[in-house]
Amino acid sequence: MLHRMQLKNMTVFEAADFNFCAGVNVIVGENGCGKSHVLKVAYALLAVGGGVRAIPADGAPTKSHLQKAYADKLIGVFKPEKLGRLARRRQGRHRCEIELSFDDARLNTRIEFSTSATSEVAVEGLPQRWDNQTPLYLPTRELLTVYPGFVSLYEGRYLEFDETWRDTCVHLGAPALRGPRETVAAGILLPIEAAMGGRVILNSNGRFYLDLPGTGNMEMPLVAEGLRKLAMLARLISTGAVLDQGYLFWDEPEANLNPRLVRLTAKVIHELAKQGLQVFVATHSYFLLKELDILSRQSGVAQRFMGLQKSEAGTGAGVAVQQADTLQGLDHIVALDEELAQYDRDLEQRHA
Repeated sequence: MLHRMQLKNMTVFEAADFNFCAGVNVIVGENGCGKSHVLKVAYALLAVGGGVRAIPADGAPTKSHLQKAYADKLIGVFKPEKLGRLARRRQGRHRCEIELSFDDARLNTRIEFSTSATSEVAVEGLPQRWDNQTPLYLPTRELLTVYPGFVSLYEGRYLEFDETWRDTCVHLGAPALRGPRETVAAGILLPIEAAMGGRVILNSNGRFYLDLPGTGNMEMPLVAEGLRKLAMLARLISTGAVLDQGYLFWDEPEANLNPRLVRLTAKVIHELAKQGLQVFVATHSYFLLKELDILSRQSGVAQRFMGLQKSEAGTGAGVAVQQADTLQGLDHIVALDEELAQYDRDLEQRHA
């Protein structure tokens, strides 16, 4: 389990200390507060040793391998012109520092790089072993429709899509589970397949379809976009990429979903956490926040809320982080503030 991430001079963060729980970790804040950056920096470092890219087979991690591997992954995930562009830009010379701490201290790692860094980081804290837990990053949009040929194209050409797309497509193409884990996956898939009206299949031609009972296969581009997001999640559950181990990073799960499907998504997130997956979610949606909060009280799944807030203009203090075990513990939630402001405007108009 990843239980802490400390950032210094990383993109919008001057200094930030995130304390994660073993269950569902929810990051909320307005645009430009760095929600996606929190997910991506943790994912990038975890992915180096978590099975997404090949790791050396000759023993424990080494600084010589990791100083380039970490840099390559950060560049692939964030797509800056050079690594140093990820360091927060301020007057004078400052170094970016990233530290991950785990329940197993042998996995702990700490890296640094400056604004002039190009292709390597300084590994100041070397992990003592590779992590056998696989991380998975789900971007805001679904990837089933871009899957055919995407991985081979990405490997052979320079594309502006960030590397999380490539990594997720690799997992989408994995074979479906068999045996006891298949049974566990089937139970989680039942409500998702009911909402979609069918099940996801990968045809021999390398394209995804929605198998509709009594109707046949529907090409994935013809399926509603919100349902395609559910279909992507369903496929990843069926392959075991997200099921009972590892880390799931999901950027705006609510995008393109109606409230009924958002509620279903919240339930699936909690079910995956129950199975042992550590989940990290970034969202704008107060509806999703509230659903996750309600489910946490009902299920007993550990949950942690992290509110990001921009500093006052001109102070240069970076984004502040507030953390709480319940939604009510956060002092400032932009999504809620705007809902209340809208309600007040409506009342004013009605009584004008």
